[in-house]
Amino acid sequence: MSLLKAKLIGASLCSLLIFNSAIASEKSNKNNDVSKPNLIVILTDDQGYGDVGFNGSTDIKTPQIDRIATQGTKFTNGYVTFPVCGPSRAGLLTGRYQGRFGFNYNPTMDPSVEQNGIPTTEKNIAEVLKPAGYTSGILGKWHMGTHPDLRPNKRGFDYFYGFLSGGHQYFPEEMKFNDLSEVKYKFDWYRTRLLRNETRIDFDEYLTDEISHEAVDFIKREKDNPFFLYVAYNAPHAPVQATKKYLDRYKHIKDKKRRTYAAMVSAVDDGVGRILDTLQQQGIDENTIVFFLSDNGGARTNGSDNGELRGFKNDLFEGGVRVPFAVRWPNKVPAGLDYHKPVSSLDILATVVSQANIDVSNNKPLDGVDLLPYLTGENKGQPHDVLFWQHVKATSHAIRVGDDKIVVKAGEQMLFDMDKDHVEKKDLSKKQADKVKALEKQYEQWEAEQQDDAFPDLHNWKPTNPKYQKKNKKKGKKKNNKNKAN
Repeated sequence: MSLLKAKLIGASLCSLLIFNSAIASEKSNKNNDVSKPNLIVILTDDQGYGDVGFNGSTDIKTPQIDRIATQGTKFTNGYVTFPVCGPSRAGLLTGRYQGRFGFNYNPTMDPSVEQNGIPTTEKNIAEVLKPAGYTSGILGKWHMGTHPDLRPNKRGFDYFYGFLSGGHQYFPEEMKFNDLSEVKYKFDWYRTRLLRNETRIDFDEYLTDEISHEAVDFIKREKDNPFFLYVAYNAPHAPVQATKKYLDRYKHIKDKKRRTYAAMVSAVDDGVGRILDTLQQQGIDENTIVFFLSDNGGARTNGSDNGELRGFKNDLFEGGVRVPFAVRWPNKVPAGLDYHKPVSSLDILATVVSQANIDVSNNKPLDGVDLLPYLTGENKGQPHDVLFWQHVKATSHAIRVGDDKIVVKAGEQMLFDMDKDHVEKKDLSKKQADKVKALEKQYEQWEAEQQDDAFPDLHNWKPTNPKYQKKNKKKGKKKNNKNKAN
């Protein structure tokens, strides 16, 4: 072979290698375009503020969840918009106070009631991201409407694996019903078979593990496309149930309920680890924003611990609305930062649309803000001048402005200095009556923008199947009382 011919062949091979390398690089980096970061929201249910390592837990170990905080930023004043799951999730998913569209309590499970969840006049994260080319999946708990028009696949989600109700049994053998029309008593919807999109399916593992497996599979499927994944764990919401695998990790906890609760959190922690590991294995770790938070504070009934915070789920004290909250985005979000200024679950949607350069000017205004400039120090101000809470059924509301927070419960006004008294023990309302009056005026202006209740609440449910409507009422009451805490 002549030297010239060898050189030509070599040059051709080199060009081919460069071309193939470029194609491979383009493919592998298709989803590494920082203009379209992936978004994963990992949401637990009724998890206590003190039940993660990054908030000081000593009896429950959460090394994988803690990776999000240590490799990213934790929010010591991270809030949700409501102290109960349904309205809280509606606020998170829309980036708007849920009272703006009348989502004031957990909605009825009756699928014949139209608009019994996030109304079709509002857009959730999946619907906002879809026009920008995002694929969206939800795994686990929906609770945003059982009417056919409000289910995930009709609301922008390309993939749904989970359940429509606000809670669920964790073991496969507990699945008794194929459809809500078969449910005789309140909370028996916890025993419906799972849905894959609109098809009922059986599962064979502990529910938390099932959700984690599905999360890993979704990430692998969508690694080359910008995606939004909403991992809505049922845990550690009641019923308090765990497998031996997780219970054996907490033999040192003597209280049975606390031990089982710890096991449930541990199962979530394993799942979070698998999610983070999969992002790294698929080469999309650096272009994926991961938020972790609970939908409200720990409940009185599930063995959770809100640490020093006052109150529990259903309260507007800190124990009801301040939650474990962290975000991770390598090379974008500062690692190891403890951010102390108040932030909200409202900010999740606002952050991703800003970072993905998505035009939402034709949508209804968001109540959240892009958190990145505040975390990087580009903006040294407060993300929120004021945060509001309204609990219609409990006739209570709250406002936080800077370090001042008022809580009004059944007409009683309380004022707290959150810098000096984050446990809300010292009521300053009588000493600072003028401040209370000014804050109340802000609340009244905001309240005027909220809407009346949009649907019947969960406890107004009645069986839709006529043959179940005349069943023994006494039996129904007993069953309802047994399950109500769940």
